[in-house]
Amino acid sequence: MTTDAIETRPDAKRLPRGSLKRLTPGGITALAMLAIFGVCISLQPQVMSVNGLNLILSSMLPLVFASLAQMLVMSAGDIDLGIGAFVGLISAVSATALSNNGFLGLLMLLGFVLAYGLLGVLIEWRKVPSLIATLGASFVWIGLGLFLLPRPGGAAPDLLRKIVSLRLSWFPVPLLIIILGGLGTWFFMQRMQTGAKIRALGSNKVALRRWGNSGFKIRGYAYLGAGVLGVLAGLFLAGEIGGGDVMASADYTLISVAAVILGGGTFYGGRAPAWGTVFGAVTFGLLTVLLSFMSLSSTLQPAIQGGIVILALAGRLIVEKVIK
Repeated sequence: MTTDAIETRPDAKRLPRGSLKRLTPGGITALAMLAIFGVCISLQPQVMSVNGLNLILSSMLPLVFASLAQMLVMSAGDIDLGIGAFVGLISAVSATALSNNGFLGLLMLLGFVLAYGLLGVLIEWRKVPSLIATLGASFVWIGLGLFLLPRPGGAAPDLLRKIVSLRLSWFPVPLLIIILGGLGTWFFMQRMQTGAKIRALGSNKVALRRWGNSGFKIRGYAYLGAGVLGVLAGLFLAGEIGGGDVMASADYTLISVAAVILGGGTFYGGRAPAWGTVFGAVTFGLLTVLLSFMSLSSTLQPAIQGGIVILALAGRLIVEKVIK
């Protein structure tokens, strides 16, 4: 067979281009992240120091883990409109029950993770659109959080505050936590059978059923994983602010969706871009830092963030069209 014949075979072209197309969104987001980070350094060189990285990255931990939770749900073909409220609820639990009675607090956290998994089972069982079910659940999370902590306050457990405030002289601890979170989620979604089934649930549900897998179980696993990551996000939020605040993470819901899409995810599921999602979440965090360095009004920040997201998505679509 000649070289020309090999080059013209459809499968000889499709695999490399498909692989490149999957890697492109996360790569574009990573470049945008580095560019924004570079501008931050030019405005405030201390950002590059270990202490500077500790300061800016520690505030991003809750958003990163909330975005990873959103990624699990979106991989199954759903969208979670309650993750922001759930993170706020967990911060309230951390500042009240977990701080006053560790055993009771842990039981509550476990119960909320199981409730998240049951939410996924309910969506599959009753064929309720995830947008409606998770939006309804968000009001439940907010109500429970306000019942536990009607106003911002309380006190995060000492151990939790020590973990979040842990510092090393040679490496930023929040960056290490972000890397471990991204690595663990990537391994679960890309190297474990359950993760592969969650992706299959979003991309080819019929084939998944033919293999003898229950949609109830797989969607439940996706929401259980999201619940675990949401709990971690809430714990990090409580440790960062030193207490609880149900509404502190209200904007995480839409930002987490944008982070997943920027990282290479889709609204119809089947993709689990863990590292791209991390890049997307950190990019949003750096945008907040950059806008604060520029002393722009906080009322303008959402509009500027939205404009940058539109530009990034437009760039992604153009590049994907070129390599299609």
